[in-house]
Amino acid sequence: MTTPPNPPGPPPGCPAHRLYGPEAEADPMGLYEKLRAEHGSVAPVLVHGDLPAWLVLGHRENLDVARTPSRFSRDPRHWRDMKEGRVPADHPLTPMTAWQPVCHFVDGTEHLRLRRAVTESLERFDRRGVRRYVKRFADQLIDGFADSGKGDLVADFAEPLPMLVMTQLVGAPDSYGPRLVAAARDMLRGTETAVASNEYVTVALRELVARKQAAPGHDFTSWLLEHPTALSDEEIVEHLRLVLIAAFETTANLIANTVRMVLTDRRFRASLSGGHMTLPDALEQVLWDEPPLTTVLGRWATGDTVLGDARIRSGDMLLLGLAAGNVDPEIRPDLTQPVHGNRSHLAFSSGPHECPGQDIGRAIADTGIDTLLTRLPDLELGVPEADLRWTSSLMSRHLVALPVTFTPGGSAVTAATAVPGRREAGPPAALPAEVPAASRAAAPPG
Repeated sequence: MTTPPNPPGPPPGCPAHRLYGPEAEADPMGLYEKLRAEHGSVAPVLVHGDLPAWLVLGHRENLDVARTPSRFSRDPRHWRDMKEGRVPADHPLTPMTAWQPVCHFVDGTEHLRLRRAVTESLERFDRRGVRRYVKRFADQLIDGFADSGKGDLVADFAEPLPMLVMTQLVGAPDSYGPRLVAAARDMLRGTETAVASNEYVTVALRELVARKQAAPGHDFTSWLLEHPTALSDEEIVEHLRLVLIAAFETTANLIANTVRMVLTDRRFRASLSGGHMTLPDALEQVLWDEPPLTTVLGRWATGDTVLGDARIRSGDMLLLGLAAGNVDPEIRPDLTQPVHGNRSHLAFSSGPHECPGQDIGRAIADTGIDTLLTRLPDLELGVPEADLRWTSSLMSRHLVALPVTFTPGGSAVTAATAVPGRREAGPPAALPAEVPAASRAAAPPG
């Protein structure tokens, strides 16, 4: 990574904590509470390269930022540090902050134009059909380890399932799934190979768009191509990238976090198995307590303003603190109280840029977990709970592995087709032969 010239310090008068590096990543929730105690609802922080930013910790303040694009724009071209040359092209945050012709990087009428194409194309999916895809791939993944009586529900299930389903929904060949999982994980970790992984994904999606122009189908890519908004090829590629990456990370983490809760919290499991809590209720509880993304970057101040007790300058970057906002004492003074049926969490953000694919993500998680618990009803954690480990990044906290044991065989299997990519396949035409090295390291074994 190129070191930014003359890294600026924190906002004037405020000591800032790094949101990256071993100390921050060891206990992000602990850091958020330390920041809340020191600064209140909005805290000065440093991101990669010691670039200054503000982390929004309060629930109300997060909603204020998310719902007022006139004050806090989603367009990164407002970012003062980028305009002044302190964000090099190979900076780890470049894949998520470099402006692209995509709905989550624009506001106003242009945002409405682009988002309409995405939402109307997503709405064309038959939800029952989506759930059939999920059931099919979930069964196939479970078939891969059911006879052994043990498995890792992160590598063997939670990570591959969303991307297998999403590659089907966008109309991509099955062989795309495993490599896209690896590249997506690398991008979201903000590693030194994040830019190369981003390019890998982009090349794959350009190839997909070319395929669908020649032979359209009943899929998201073809619907974007034929939408009356008349998106350019570049706009379609960027929106495919947005939907795939967002769906992968959020849904994989939601599945892993929910299953972990079932395996480690006896009251949670008893409420679920006893009918006191439905699986959709359980998902919402996890979306409150362990949202799939801990923070989201970024918003950029369009002018000098005040948020909480912080004086924000024009061009400052703000990070939405989704996890911190969800445990704000102002709205949840007692975190032990259940929040069944309450969807006012920040897990999918809010306002005009609220996640458009959240219902598909819920359907993948709900159906996938239901299939897993039905097939393997006696699942037990395979290691002491204290041995579970997480990796954290600026945007998420990711369970490394979830070892489980169960009676070998499980319920009767119905899937006849092997899961795509469980053996390494050759690269699709026009795609790089390899994911960058850090991506390969992050890929699930198989």
